[in-house]
Amino acid sequence: MSEYPHLENALKHYFGYDSFRYPQREIIVEALENRDLLVIMPTGGGKSLCFQLPALIKKGLTVVVSPLIALMQDQVDGLRKNGIPATFLNSSVSPYKTRMREQAILNGKIKLLYVAPERLLSEKFLPLLDLVHHQIGISAFAIDEAHCVSEWGHDFRPEYRQMILLRKRYPNVPTWALTATATERVRADIIKQLGLIQPSVHIASFNRQNLYYEVRQKKKNSYVELLDLIHKTEGSGIIYCLTRKKVEELAFKLQHDNISALPYHAGLSDTERSENQTKFIRDDARIMVATIAFGMGINKPDVRFVVHFDISRNLESYYQESGRAGRDGESSRCTLFLSYSDVKTIEWLIDQKSDEQEQMIAKQQLRQMIDYAEGTDCRRTIQLSYFGERFTGNCGNCDNCCNPQPVEDWTIEAMKFLSCVARCKQRFGMKHIIDILQGRKTQKILAKGHDQLSTYGIGKDRSLDEWRMLARSLLHQGLLEQTTDGYSVLKLNSLSWEVMRKQRSVSIVVPPQEKAIWKGERSEKAEEAEFLFQRLRQLRKQLADAQSVPPYAIFGDSTLRLMTQMKPKNKQEFSKLAGVGSHKLSQYGDKFIALIQAYLQENDSISSKSNSSNGDISYTELQTFELHQQGLSIKEIAQQRNLRSTTITRHLSDLIEKNQPVNLNLLVTVEKQKKIIQVLDILGDVPLTPIKEYLGDSYSFDEIRLVRGKWRKSVNHSSKK
Repeated sequence: MSEYPHLENALKHYFGYDSFRYPQREIIVEALENRDLLVIMPTGGGKSLCFQLPALIKKGLTVVVSPLIALMQDQVDGLRKNGIPATFLNSSVSPYKTRMREQAILNGKIKLLYVAPERLLSEKFLPLLDLVHHQIGISAFAIDEAHCVSEWGHDFRPEYRQMILLRKRYPNVPTWALTATATERVRADIIKQLGLIQPSVHIASFNRQNLYYEVRQKKKNSYVELLDLIHKTEGSGIIYCLTRKKVEELAFKLQHDNISALPYHAGLSDTERSENQTKFIRDDARIMVATIAFGMGINKPDVRFVVHFDISRNLESYYQESGRAGRDGESSRCTLFLSYSDVKTIEWLIDQKSDEQEQMIAKQQLRQMIDYAEGTDCRRTIQLSYFGERFTGNCGNCDNCCNPQPVEDWTIEAMKFLSCVARCKQRFGMKHIIDILQGRKTQKILAKGHDQLSTYGIGKDRSLDEWRMLARSLLHQGLLEQTTDGYSVLKLNSLSWEVMRKQRSVSIVVPPQEKAIWKGERSEKAEEAEFLFQRLRQLRKQLADAQSVPPYAIFGDSTLRLMTQMKPKNKQEFSKLAGVGSHKLSQYGDKFIALIQAYLQENDSISSKSNSSNGDISYTELQTFELHQQGLSIKEIAQQRNLRSTTITRHLSDLIEKNQPVNLNLLVTVEKQKKIIQVLDILGDVPLTPIKEYLGDSYSFDEIRLVRGKWRKSVNHSSKK
């Protein structure tokens, strides 16, 4: 679009970015033309910018409706860090500060006001809003988390239903509804309930390309798998559990294993929940173990992994919860552990619902979630088809695609299945169709006379699980549809008829035998490149703590990584980095440039030393080695270098393997060394997890890694003789 050529300048000035992501610019232009909007944009897609930038350009005040205190406070902190005049009014603000903020609004000094729906529509607040509208003008109402308005959404809030009063009271003020997830039914409900007038609807792709999705079977040793995953993955993580009891138990076990983890659930006091959330957001705690009570208020962009240790209730919630990983666009991991005992727990919870229709819908949604977990198709194909988006598969970033299995032509079976759906006049669900194909004599089949159909018994050569696998794949590939009213009735579409007319073939994946290793696991070389990044994070944390804001409010991880790549020497070079706006350039530029230049000088000095005396030792390993020789423990070295203990352990293990004089006896007792070496002699050079399973809980991953370095050195030495 050629109109509004100043938009890119405003984007760089306020937010530090040179260009818009698609379709941000188009949405912003329509917002500036006073149109009603419905924006469906997945987490991490830049949804907030779509109302924040127009608010800064338009005259008057933009009122942002936000459901949670933590969420609005977080967004306002981020805006203020960019020098943007924004504020919020909620129950956490004292009467005195409330009056001060209201006066600033009436004086035209505030561009964005965040407020909860309950306060916005209260008898005390509406007169203030009328005064604002009369004196400075209301430029727009931005309804964030708009899915809350729909009872079909996964997070329905009755107070959102009253938002239509804004349209009646201020008919000429545009309304912008924004949310991360909404099915077609929810989208229609949002438009109706908010009274949007011919809104421009924008649905961005739900495909989060930076997220790796995997499903694992939950077994007795799954806690060890979880520990291994945490040790292998840098950065913050969220672990979801079904019940408060499981949250408390898992948080306690992680703390016992020296993982910085905190619990979060509705049973904790408001103060404790708030404190734990603040510690997590400000990087004072690495892991949050939580129920779904830990929800929309999580605006932390640098969560590197989300684990569902119990299966989620429905696919929409799973997409939303797992989507809290990698909001900054960096590679992140989403792991789901599937256990059928957890499924039984959810079924019991569903049975407690008093409304029979609600029960049926919830059970259908749970079935879809199980289909996802058991599915052999590309995980993205399954997720995106749920939201009505077609995806061809082969994403290259999920367990099913990274561990490709043979594909078989099941066109004949598909024709049989779809033909049976047609002959039953599209009135029945999956189980009944399979019963007919397998020639079962159920009461339902006999009562309906379906044992007389031509498709009766023509599928006896396939098992129940095989027919279910085909049916799920047909649904995931969009070759078959299913009602969403709780009855799960199968319906044909145009593609179904193409299959039955032999105009389209059907291939399905054979169930995988094993899961792939996540391609995001870091190589040793890449880990060494992390050192400057960690130093920058340390500076960012110091600045954030001094100002009582989350670290990402200073700069996001993606901007820090650009600093490590570009290594700017002056403010002109620093200003070109994505995420560096005018305000942040003047406030932080000198500090970060100074650190980068000091690092480069220090690196040159130590690299020279490394090249002259220890040619095969990396710069970062040499730093760890020097601190070890000074008598510092692994924990002390990690604190001094602002690295994780597991990273320091890996350095020392590699140094041992490279025949450097690391004193292993100070790190692992002689008795444990002997036992670990015995197990290595039996199992060979295998990953750490099976070794730990063999040894038991009294041996840590770090101890095993260190001794494995010694064992490898001796094996390599023997092989060279």
